[in-house]
Amino acid sequence: MKNNKRALLAIFGASLLFLASCQQGNKKEESTEPANPIAEQTEPVPPPKGIISLKESKSLYDNYTKNRVDMIEEFEAEREPEKEFDAARFTSFTYADMKNYMAYVEQEAKEAGVEVASLRLYFANYPNKPDFPDGDKVVHPRQNSIFIVPTTIIDGEELGFYIDAEGKAKPIKNVVGSSEDQGNDEGNTAKASMIPTLFQDDGTSLNLNHGNSGPPPYTDFQ
Repeated sequence: MKNNKRALLAIFGASLLFLASCQQGNKKEESTEPANPIAEQTEPVPPPKGIISLKESKSLYDNYTKNRVDMIEEFEAEREPEKEFDAARFTSFTYADMKNYMAYVEQEAKEAGVEVASLRLYFANYPNKPDFPDGDKVVHPRQNSIFIVPTTIIDGEELGFYIDAEGKAKPIKNVVGSSEDQGNDEGNTAKASMIPTLFQDDGTSLNLNHGNSGPPPYTDFQ
C-alpha cells in the first residue's frame, strides 16, 4: 500500500513538473514574438532648427542660378568650346545609403574611442581627365559635386578624421598635404609627384562621395 502511495505521489509530482515546464516554454515563445509597432507610442520628433521653407529653398536655388551657374558654364565653354556643358545643381544619395553610411561612421568612431561631432559637406570639382590618382574612373569630368567628411574633437579642436592603421582617429589634414602640394588639374607640377608619400599611413577613409548628380532640367525647383 505504501509503495502504491509513493508511486502515485511520484506520478503526480512528475505531472506538475511537466505542466510547469510547458507553461514556461509558452511564456518564452510568447516573449520572442516581435512587438506590435502600431501599439508602441513614441514621442513625435520636432523639426530641426535648420529646416527652411519652400519659399526660401526656391530663393536659394535661384540665387545660385543667377550668381554661379552662368559663370561656371562660361568658364567651361572657354575651357573646351567643342563640348556642351550643363552645370550640376545637386548631388543625391539614397536614403538607405545614408543610413548605412551613418551607421558605418558611428561604428568606426566607437571602435576608435571617439564621438562624431559633425558632418562636413565639402564642395568639390571632378578633374578633367579619365581617372583619379587612385585609379577610380572619373564619371563626370569637370562637374561640381560634394563629399562628406565626419569630424571629431582632437586635442580640443574639431577636425575631419580618418582611422589609422592602429585603429585610432587621426586628423585628415596631417596626411593629405596642402593644395600647393597637389599641383594643377592636369597634374603637371613637380610637387604633384610628392602626393603618394603623403598617403603611406595605410588608414581607412570615412569620406563619402559618388552620389548621383543632376544638371537642369532634372531638379525640383525649375
